[in-house]
Amino acid sequence: MREVAQREDIRDIILDAVDALLARYGYKKMTMDDVAREVGIGKGTIYLHFVGKEDLTLSHIDRIVERLCEQLEEIAASHEPAQARIRAMLQRRVLYRFDCVQHYTQSLNDLLSALRPSLLLRRQRHFQQEMDVFVKVLEEGRRSRQLRVQDASETAYALLLATNSLLPYSLSPAELGERKLLEQEVTQVANLLLSGLQARTKKRRLRRV
Repeated sequence: MREVAQREDIRDIILDAVDALLARYGYKKMTMDDVAREVGIGKGTIYLHFVGKEDLTLSHIDRIVERLCEQLEEIAASHEPAQARIRAMLQRRVLYRFDCVQHYTQSLNDLLSALRPSLLLRRQRHFQQEMDVFVKVLEEGRRSRQLRVQDASETAYALLLATNSLLPYSLSPAELGERKLLEQEVTQVANLLLSGLQARTKKRRLRRV
């Protein structure tokens, strides 16, 4: 027990346990004692890192988005054309979340209904974090004339809002369907959105001789 408590990655170990318990019991039935037993540490050790059950659960959601944003930043920093990067980023934001909660039997809204006010505030912050990464690529695409973008922030907002319906907020992973189908759906949506951003190439008029 002491060896586990002193590990450098103890915070992640605790959040891994929260993830497993949310899938098993749901937020309301999960207790701090459950988390301590799952990790194999004393409950007091958990309080050294988290204020309580709400903080634990919201930190678990924060970690999902933090890891997602790291992946979005990696895609954004690649040398692919701006359009290809935006498409890949939209796919990743949907599929990564799906992969993280596919073992849940409920939607996140149902699972965390008791935390709705705090969760909505968190989502606003998460949305902005993702927007910031998209804005970078959109502005780069505008400067290089690969994309037609007037306001990068407004465009990023619209792109994320359009794909929110494919996130496991109000639908459970089971209701969202198979991953392959979800990937096809987000790709279709991304292609449709990007078709309106693609820079038009001027066609030269052929002179009649």
